[in-house]
Amino acid sequence: MIQVNTHEAKSKLSYLLARVETARETVRICRNGKPIALLVPVHLVANPLERHDELRGITFREDPTAPLSEEDWPEASR
Repeated sequence: MIQVNTHEAKSKLSYLLARVETARETVRICRNGKPIALLVPVHLVANPLERHDELRGITFREDPTAPLSEEDWPEASR
């Protein structure tokens, strides 16, 4: 883990982002010696369900994020 103060983080931001991106490092940014933020690599997952073993193998017949039609809503909620 790389540790820098806020001034160094501002002046070396491009370098620090490159280290996070290519070397998959984490950067701790400190103010007055106290940690205030972390720069961490983003872990992109092609299929978010792959993160959870208990969800593997699930397939959806429809798009679960698609809005419901009016007929699909309970009568009391219309």
